[in-house]
Amino acid sequence: MAEHVKKSVLPIYLVGVVWLVFGVCFSLHQLWDYILCGAVSVIVFIIAKAIFPDRHFRLPEQEPKTAETTEKQEAKQQPSTGNLELDALIQERERAISEMRRLNDSIEDPVLSKQIDHLEEVTKKIIDEVVQKPEKMPQIRRFLNYFLPTTIKLLNAYDRMDATGISGENIDSTKQKVESMLDTIVKAFDQQLDALFSNEAMDISTDITVMEQLLNREGFGQKKAATEDDESIHLEL
Repeated sequence: MAEHVKKSVLPIYLVGVVWLVFGVCFSLHQLWDYILCGAVSVIVFIIAKAIFPDRHFRLPEQEPKTAETTEKQEAKQQPSTGNLELDALIQERERAISEMRRLNDSIEDPVLSKQIDHLEEVTKKIIDEVVQKPEKMPQIRRFLNYFLPTTIKLLNAYDRMDATGISGENIDSTKQKVESMLDTIVKAFDQQLDALFSNEAMDISTDITVMEQLLNREGFGQKKAATEDDESIHLEL
């Protein structure tokens, strides 16, 4: 904790009062008058300083802001869902997106930058979908436990090697492998998002099939077919 001092201003005010009294009640025309007023001011200042000393107090030192501190602050600001697993998922989303943005700012390659933008967007959509529908959590276990952290690990490796600023067999080979792998990773992330909507797609397909059957049963489908036949006859004529 850092120590701070709050200086008392009363002794200075009292010295000012001494000079005011001397100026009003006594004449300050001679050198002796100023010496006497100064001596009285010193005495008053010393006595006042003893009666009204400076105040010493301690303030907690502010920790320097780091990426870890910022993440902790952001995590605290996130409202709780009441579900510990979902809260942890939201924190993982913020951590992953924050790391992708940092890497994107660091990596200068425009192609990789565009791919990282896409991965960031899809990651957010995947996790947001699960937050909205927690029953889908089992579908993204492998994505959370392997694909997402491994992707960030590969990008970090690329960033470190690219930051060396030199060309070498190991560095160039590794960077090329990461670049070629990212195409596959982007497709995998897209497929993961698409898979989350498989049940909805199946339900909609079933609803459409049932509705078509009901419409045909009510005669709407036959009327449509008859109308199309009439139009075909008119065209032939």
